[in-house]
Amino acid sequence: MKCPICKTSDMIAVYTEQGVEVDYCPDCEGIWLDRGEIFYFTNKPFEIQRELNDAIRQAGDSDRICPKTGRSMQEIKLLKGRLTLDYSPHSGGIWFDKNELKKLLSLHGGRFKLKVDEGTAPSRGITLPVSTALAPLPNLLVRSTMVLVFLYGILTLVLITATLYTPLTPLIALLIGIVVVSLQFIFGPYITDLVLRWFYKMSWIKYDSLPQDLAKFIRKTCTNYSMKAPRMGMINDGAPNAFTYGHTPNNARIVLTQGIIDLLNEDEIEAVVAHEIGHAKHWDMLVMTAAQLVPLVLYYLYRTMISTRKGGDSKGEGPQLAIAIGSYILYIISQYIVLWLSRTREYYADRFAGEATKSPNSLASGLVKIGYGLAGKQSRKERGKKSERKPGLQAVGALGIFDPKSGVGLVTSSISSVTAAKSMGDEVDKQTLKGAMKWDMWNPWAKYYELHSTHPLIANRIIHLSRQSESLGKVPYIRFDARKPESYWDEFFVDVFIRLLPAFAFIGFLAAALASKEMALLGAGISLAGFASIIKTNFSYRARLFPEMAISSLLKKVKVSGVRPVPCTVKGTVIGRGIPGLIWSEDFIMQDETGIIFLDYRQPIPLWDFFFGLLRRGRFDGKEVEVTGWYRRAPIPFLEMKSMKAENEKVRNCYTYFAKYIVGFILIILGFFLMGQPIM
Repeated sequence: MKCPICKTSDMIAVYTEQGVEVDYCPDCEGIWLDRGEIFYFTNKPFEIQRELNDAIRQAGDSDRICPKTGRSMQEIKLLKGRLTLDYSPHSGGIWFDKNELKKLLSLHGGRFKLKVDEGTAPSRGITLPVSTALAPLPNLLVRSTMVLVFLYGILTLVLITATLYTPLTPLIALLIGIVVVSLQFIFGPYITDLVLRWFYKMSWIKYDSLPQDLAKFIRKTCTNYSMKAPRMGMINDGAPNAFTYGHTPNNARIVLTQGIIDLLNEDEIEAVVAHEIGHAKHWDMLVMTAAQLVPLVLYYLYRTMISTRKGGDSKGEGPQLAIAIGSYILYIISQYIVLWLSRTREYYADRFAGEATKSPNSLASGLVKIGYGLAGKQSRKERGKKSERKPGLQAVGALGIFDPKSGVGLVTSSISSVTAAKSMGDEVDKQTLKGAMKWDMWNPWAKYYELHSTHPLIANRIIHLSRQSESLGKVPYIRFDARKPESYWDEFFVDVFIRLLPAFAFIGFLAAALASKEMALLGAGISLAGFASIIKTNFSYRARLFPEMAISSLLKKVKVSGVRPVPCTVKGTVIGRGIPGLIWSEDFIMQDETGIIFLDYRQPIPLWDFFFGLLRRGRFDGKEVEVTGWYRRAPIPFLEMKSMKAENEKVRNCYTYFAKYIVGFILIILGFFLMGQPIM
């Protein structure tokens, strides 16, 4: 973005001492705040909101140009006319000259704090060394074989131990596990075919219905790697998604959504399809099925040992209990090993796509647009065209990404957010992208979620693909050279404490009650758990003010998690379902002028969600909406809805946070009641 004052100077992204990224001109020291970002720097948000609303209503003309839109800005006066700022009515951003910022800080007292940490500027931070040598990935066959041998070695050891010390025939547990997984592998693809057709409105398409270049690319790639071209399916939904499933490389299915067609360019589509083909080529369906058998059998063995111990004699209880506990521990360990193997194979699928297309940047660009929602805006005219498009598949041309929530097959991409790109020349602003990547690279929660995920973090995949581009003698998609301003571990530990606080409170008093057999202690524990639950709810559902913000501004926020939200209001257009095509999916994909975001519709009763998704949710498709709620990352960026408004529609409210408060108060009352009861 060009500085509105210097006009030719490029602004850079820097962090403030308050932990928020802003756009900064190093020449004139001016600052640009996107829509809603001003509320990150004040402890009096209601006063700022009121003053801004009054100032915008009385705005005058300005000769300065908005760095976001290239259109004229307006002058607004704050603090009873003592401070004049430039405001963009089109983007909602505000420009502060150096002197204007100083004046605001002096006039607003302690209510407003904004200080730039200039050391975090990319030009003054750490620069990554340039390297054209691509680090080789570990041999896929060797790594997969070692993992499978290790997993089955653990399973064999447990089964032998069970045979020695218990009357159980472990062969039965093994056979049951093998039968279950084998049936799942054999019949799973056919069952998935039916589920997708019945519940996701998927239809099979012929290759002559695909864009000519895409069809040619798929056939050529499959021929080069000695495999049959996959069967292609299409889900007519605006949320982008793509996944593959099947038995072997020669009977794979690849399913796309209409959203991919609308949101990615031809090169990105081919790259995402190549990623899917890579999963099939590497036999991922078979390998992951074999790996997942071990945790399944270990868990079944654990359950069997627990149930037989209850009815057995006292002599065998000790060994059986030990084997049951050991089986459960190994079940947990094996689950993490399987997840690690899955993440490894994702990198191989990415590498395959880069080799097949000779353009790793294309897959990186597609991941950015789908995963971070940064590809930008579409005109109302373009949106209208999409809403009029019929379910027929004459113009299939793109790929989307698979949402792990749907669980319909082997995941071949990793994200569930989306964006549109056509009106911005398919280019993503790299500074904005770095802002979105910072959460993946810096926030400790990101590593926690990756550990529990089948897919690597998007930022890590983008960096790997960028290095692959360098090895091919091409410009890398991005160089992440931002300097980390702080550790973020303090916020992480606070989040963990708040998240576990009710459980800690209850377990502590429960243990004391069982030891002393005092009903009063149990009641005190329940009441304390109720208080802790209210504290947690108050922390996780902050509701002082919900300022209007842009999606791109939310994505740059690093200090956010599933526990620590950003209250906000976002305006945009509903472009698809949270789980593309699923007829009872209650969630939404929404797009504003800066990107897209996943909207989580959540009610206290799951059946309520189901009927809303089945009967009411479709009324909002293609409509302009205003959503109020709590922005979170876990690790997907999403907005948990508080309310949603749309023209000619009843306001839809979510009451989960109310229900959490009610449960907390009920626990407090119940605890006080039990405290008055006699000793156990």
